[in-house]
Amino acid sequence: MNSATLGYRSARMSAHPNELDRRRIVRGLKARRRYRYVEPSVVDVDGGYRIASPCCSRNIDAEGGIIDVALLLFEPENEIWRLFWKNHKTGTWELHSVHVRLASILEQLNMDDERTFWQ
Repeated sequence: MNSATLGYRSARMSAHPNELDRRRIVRGLKARRRYRYVEPSVVDVDGGYRIASPCCSRNIDAEGGIIDVALLLFEPENEIWRLFWKNHKTGTWELHSVHVRLASILEQLNMDDERTFWQ
């Protein structure tokens, strides 16, 4: 690999998080079906974004504290997004699905018919 290729790979690897996509996620979450009256937060993490929100259902946190909702990680080598849900019983992130576009993750999060994310 030459230095030009390494520079390109390095730029791609550091593409996330970025302010533009963080704002796209914040804006996109406004179309969600569940808990539309609370303001989720989108936090930058290494390689992506973590979404957290007040626990309105009180199923996870009886006091309504802030809980993790989803983790979005970009894999630059394959140019895919990995969407994780929080298993609150074990305290671990579990892979939910793989996406090519950020928009399809937002659709998944906003529909959430199974209440996987918005508990």
